[in-house]
Amino acid sequence: MIDIHCHILPGLDDGAQHIDNSIDMVKLAKKEGINTIIATPHHKNGRYENTKHVIIRKVDELNERLQKENIKLTILPGQEPAINGELLEDYQKGEVLSLNNTQYQFIELPSNHVPRYTTQLLFDLQLRGLTPIIVHPERNQEIQERPELLYNMIEKGALAQLTAGAVCGKFGKRVKNLSFDLIEANLVHFIASDAHNIYKRSFNMGQAFDVIGSKYGIDMLSLFQENAELVIEGKNVYREAPQQIKKKKFLGIF
Repeated sequence: MIDIHCHILPGLDDGAQHIDNSIDMVKLAKKEGINTIIATPHHKNGRYENTKHVIIRKVDELNERLQKENIKLTILPGQEPAINGELLEDYQKGEVLSLNNTQYQFIELPSNHVPRYTTQLLFDLQLRGLTPIIVHPERNQEIQERPELLYNMIEKGALAQLTAGAVCGKFGKRVKNLSFDLIEANLVHFIASDAHNIYKRSFNMGQAFDVIGSKYGIDMLSLFQENAELVIEGKNVYREAPQQIKKKKFLGIF
């Protein structure tokens, strides 16, 4: 199992604070069947700045520690940049890091709204050969009220990543139900942990895949698992034609 979104690098953001925290997270990940993790520290979200070269160095250090302790799990480099007007400039300067140096680029929206320039920025990223992946859209307040905003992004070529904990109800019933609506409308393409620690913000990957397999069957489960493998290889992921979530149905689930 591959986790493409995790705050496991020590001392960079609000995830692991010390190397021992990172090791504890790795051990828990292995228990859940995870063998590869893309480390994705926050970048320019108002609190943290973690540029490409810093992340790559930290990934190398953590992998060296895992080798010394004979822990068979691989850490790959990534980044979770907050959407901002400097993103393209920072990318051109070599400060923005895609997932495992592929064409797949995480984009984090603010928690309470979708900036007006989002569509244009996603388009500009694609012009540069990148495929933007919107992280945890189910937790964005404006998308919760207007899921057609996410539909418009996906319809124009972006992808989206759902949080494992959301599927398991860790963020409440509203977010859980929206998560199912997004899955059914082909508006999300990956399940990832967004783990920050082993306590309140843990992996939940095994539980989430159990829920998805039970609710949607092996084909849907395989799609999410195989897409994670394709991302780290820089290959085209599976995507079905996106569908609109009817507003009446969406409001009726609360």
